[in-house]
Formats: sequence, C-alpha cells, structure tokens
Amino acid sequence: MTIPVDKLSQPAVRTLVAAINAGDREAFAAALTPDATMSDDGSDRDLAEWTDREIFSSRGRMDVQTEKDGGLALVANFRNDTWGEMRTAWRFTVDGGKVSRFDTGQA
Repeated sequence: MTIPVDKLSQPAVRTLVAAINAGDREAFAAALTPDATMSDDGSDRDLAEWTDREIFSSRGRMDVQTEKDGGLALVANFRNDTWGEMRTAWRFTVDGGKVSRFDTGQA
C-alpha cells in the first residue's frame, strides 16, 4: 500500500518527495542544503546532473511503500520515462530542516 506524501513522517523528506512528484525543480532545490550530495547504487553522483537525468527530464515519480527510522529511510516504487518502474531504497540525512544527502539504489 502506498503512503501518501503528506503522511510521510519527516518534514524535509516529505517536502523533497512532494517536489519530485510535482516535477518542481525549484521546490526540490529549496528542500536541499546548498552543499547537498547523493549516491546511486553506492556510487557518489553529481547531484544536479543525476536529478536532471533521472527525475526532471524523465518525469520521475516516487510511490512510497514503507518508511523507517523516523522517515529517513524509504522504500519506494520509483518510475521514470527512461527506466520504467523499479523498487528503490532511499536514505536521507537531514541538517537544519533540509536534506543534506540522499542515497538511493535498487531495493
């Protein structure tokens, strides 16, 4: 069963996921710290390049299935126009009310 975005426990993660699902680059950037970083399948990636390719240019969307660790760990069905749908794990670090890092990969 999908967890509605507005029911996610962690406010910063909720804001980030809502921005992803809305395709809202400005809200996404505003949800991150200025020095935010990320990894995909265990490899650090360029955040701007990765999010443009995997989320915004390919209409990425997350349907959250589970959350743990106070909302900092999610399992979601992620889909985009490039790869289709896949089960993914997401782990977030939040500093000062914004996401400073996220790690994602296939679950």
